[in-house]
Amino acid sequence: MLYNRQKEIGDEAFITTKTDLKGCITYANRYFLDIVNAKNSDLIGKNHNIVRHPDMPRYVFKLLWDRIKRKEEIFAFVKNITFDGAYYWVFANVTSSLDENGNIIGYYSVRRKANPSAVKKIIPIYQKMLELEKSGGIQASQKYITEFLANNNISYDRFVNELQRVKG
Repeated sequence: MLYNRQKEIGDEAFITTKTDLKGCITYANRYFLDIVNAKNSDLIGKNHNIVRHPDMPRYVFKLLWDRIKRKEEIFAFVKNITFDGAYYWVFANVTSSLDENGNIIGYYSVRRKANPSAVKKIIPIYQKMLELEKSGGIQASQKYITEFLANNNISYDRFVNELQRVKG
């Protein structure tokens, strides 16, 4: 599929999913089902990467998994695909779900509409990361984003959160 038709996320929408320790979906809210054009039976038990768009750099997900496995939350701009051949952008917040003893029992993600001006800024960064991953693997992508952030004197967290908040 081409995934060249964009679906818009409503300004007030919250897309929520939960996964087990391996990233398999255990819960999906109605808005997630609607946006990806799926039924619960299409998703429950499937790996969450079933909606991963090929335009997403692998390093973004490596960073995400590294952080949540350390019980740290992460925010990221994510482009996903739908079951009907479209795509959509979200600003994702992913955290570990913990039991009463502090052990990770799964993961929880809440996504909302990505700021359109942020998406315009993140696309060329992701394109460069993808290009580098094709020739130099995830390490090349990681080196690029690490240098980008250092050159701009900003942390990853501050960078993505400021992008999401910028108006216009």
